[in-house]
Amino acid sequence: MLRLVRTNSDNPDFQALVALLDRYLAEIDGDEHVFYAQLNRIDYLDTVVVAYLGGRPVGCGAFRAYTAEAVEIKRMFVQPAHRGQGVAGAVLAELEARAREAGYPAAVLETGKRQPAAIRLYEKSGYARTENFGQYAGIENSVCLRKAMGQP
Repeated sequence: MLRLVRTNSDNPDFQALVALLDRYLAEIDGDEHVFYAQLNRIDYLDTVVVAYLGGRPVGCGAFRAYTAEAVEIKRMFVQPAHRGQGVAGAVLAELEARAREAGYPAAVLETGKRQPAAIRLYEKSGYARTENFGQYAGIENSVCLRKAMGQP
């Protein structure tokens, strides 16, 4: 049974999953990884979700305030052996619920063109492509998406 835990970036399971995510992204982003790595550092995030199956951490995600009206979804990852089982969708839904509880009516995120499964997940979850925002403006590999989530 999937169990979702609300935590923060000090959580050792989250940190281990993020280390796996960073290795995965280094492989698929190649030379561009240095640029993206600087944007994905974790100083401290207090809005983290870790997914557990059978007591083992299998996925995670987080958000941080982007504007007064939107959060930015960050550090979404599911271990390869557990992909396609609804883990990412459950983590994303929990992050959105937490964002609505905090009063944010929208979410934005960035993913890469080399991650078509992630793009499909986000679009299936109601996110629509938007112009690349902030540090991703003009970055060819970046795909930015946005979702209006409504109020809590």
